[in-house]
Amino acid sequence: MTKPRVLLADDHRMVAEGLKGLLVEEFEVVGIVEDGRALVAAARKLRPDVIVSDISMPQMNGLDALAHLKRDNPAVRVVFLTMHRDAAYARRALEAGASGFVLKHSAPAELVLAVRAALQGRTFITPDLAAEVLRTPNEKDTNPLAALTPRQREILQFLAEGKSAKEIAAELGLSARTVEFHKYTLMDALGMENSAELVRFAVKHGLVP
Repeated sequence: MTKPRVLLADDHRMVAEGLKGLLVEEFEVVGIVEDGRALVAAARKLRPDVIVSDISMPQMNGLDALAHLKRDNPAVRVVFLTMHRDAAYARRALEAGASGFVLKHSAPAELVLAVRAALQGRTFITPDLAAEVLRTPNEKDTNPLAALTPRQREILQFLAEGKSAKEIAAELGLSARTVEFHKYTLMDALGMENSAELVRFAVKHGLVP
């Protein structure tokens, strides 16, 4: 019988190999990628049954990659695996269309269960967070990232990775002036005064590892 095909995305190669070891008995691991852009490209090429992805990755974080994946294939099944023990974070992933949310320290016990659930069209939430995730969110759960446009999140991630306006402009096919404009609108929208505050915000909200 053909095994279900799984694509892995994690910017830590040793972690990815460890995850592969958890999966290979039951699933065929068709590829391992290390950033969000590579994930989108590999998914288009390999058409896996399930994607297991970290959220905090270079180039493009997992949540923004999911938006691209959903545009390519609305039925795509993505199980997120993360260090972030945050119910608001998990809720955001599921609202974006993820099929599962597993904490990395729980992966040995839960990852295979989450992939099986995704294949069956069900949603898996790590039991450590399930009660918090499923309760009605209150104002304190409001996610400031939700107010940003995809382009703003993209530029924020590049800034947090230490890229200059010129480097970001080359990466995205924009002018450096346009990148600077986005940077200042970001600071205004988030109530911040300098680039260092933007970087701390991006790290806190999982846009960068």
